[in-house]
Amino acid sequence: MRLALFQPDIPQNVGACIRLSACFGIELHVIEPVGFTFDDRAMKRAALDYGPLGHMTRHGSWEAFQQNRGPGRLVLFTTKGATSLSGFDFQPDDTLLFGRETAGVPDEVHAACDARVFIPIRPEARSLNLSVSAGIGLWAGLQAIGV
Repeated sequence: MRLALFQPDIPQNVGACIRLSACFGIELHVIEPVGFTFDDRAMKRAALDYGPLGHMTRHGSWEAFQQNRGPGRLVLFTTKGATSLSGFDFQPDDTLLFGRETAGVPDEVHAACDARVFIPIRPEARSLNLSVSAGIGLWAGLQAIGV
């Protein structure tokens, strides 16, 4: 199972996902462009010393990611998802894709995904934080496949 972030805007979210990668031993893919520089102090502070334990790959574009992402389904987490997280059947080689904090993903990315999942939240709430969503989705996926 892998995490992928589509053009993230906030370095702290990427830092938190680096920590997820390190703590759970999974790959993290960051699809550029991003809304910050990778030497940003805030991202380094958020990742602390977990960077060397993480498995992060940066992709220069959506197309580069698609060419190099590896086998398995691309599962988009979205507020416009069709399947609730609790009803989704994860597979070990799934790549869990999370959209940009400010804009989600464009239509062509939606169309390229094999599945769309949403995390149920209260109707009056707009959305969860990106790294919180990634942690919830990853944990659910790993539990579902018995890891």
